[in-house]
Formats: sequence, C-alpha cells, structure tokens
Amino acid sequence: MNFFSKTKATMVLIVMLWCFTNHATRSTAAAQSANTQTQDKPYVIEYYYKARWGNADEFMRLFKKNHMPVLKKEQELGRILQVTAVTPRYHGTEDGRWDYRVTIVWKNVWVTQDGFDSEALAKQLFPDQETFKREEQRRFEILLAHWDLPIRDVDLEK
Repeated sequence: MNFFSKTKATMVLIVMLWCFTNHATRSTAAAQSANTQTQDKPYVIEYYYKARWGNADEFMRLFKKNHMPVLKKEQELGRILQVTAVTPRYHGTEDGRWDYRVTIVWKNVWVTQDGFDSEALAKQLFPDQETFKREEQRRFEILLAHWDLPIRDVDLEK
C-alpha cells in the first residue's frame, strides 16, 4: 500500500468515526429530550405472536398459565397498568399472519428498562420450576415468530 492509499484509508476512517460520533451524540440528545417529555406517561408495547399452524391454542393456554400470572404480579406492583390481548377474526396472508397481539400499557418507559428481575417473580409464583421451564420452552418452541412494537398515539387533529 503506498502513502496516498494509507492516507486516504485513514481519512475515510476518521470521517466515518466523526459521522458515527456526531450522529450518536445527536441521537442521544434527542432521546434524552424525548425521554424527559414522556418519562411519566404510560408506555405502550404491542407483543405479536405467530404460532406454528395448529398450535395457536396451545400457545395461548401456556401463555395464560405461565406468563399471565407474572404480568398480573407486575400489575399489582404498579409497573403495568393494563394487559389486553386480541386475535384476528379471519386469517390473512402467511407473511403478515399473527395469532395473538398482547398489548401491555406500562407505567412509563423507565419500568421497561430498569433491570427488574421478573424471573424472581416466576420462581415465587411457580415453585415447580422444572415444569415451569419445560412449559415455557414449549411455548417458545411452537412460535414461528415473535416481535415487540412500542407504539405511540397520533393526534389526528393537529
């Protein structure tokens, strides 16, 4: 590699690092500003579950048995304000298909990022941890896809 190639590569690296640092700084500042404005507002996340064909009912049975008690306990603690679930009335295309959408209204964004140990709740609620872990593993084995989608309201009058 000659001098000019090394210099050019170094300059490209410097520019890339500057762009990354500058973007990260602006993104962090924007996020902090947004967080300051929304820190005490409810924070809504939709959790989508797509089960293997024929396993949707089993998935929901295990969800209600093993996961809902943990969510209810977090609701009792004030971390969660509301939990609801819906399922489509009819089917859609396979690529857009989902079987259940569970919507959780969290107290605020901070409770979703505070490092709370829900595993300790599960151990308290389910003394037979072997069965609990086996059933939770099965619940995730029958999933084809799962995604979480934080949402926000849109004011249509503005």
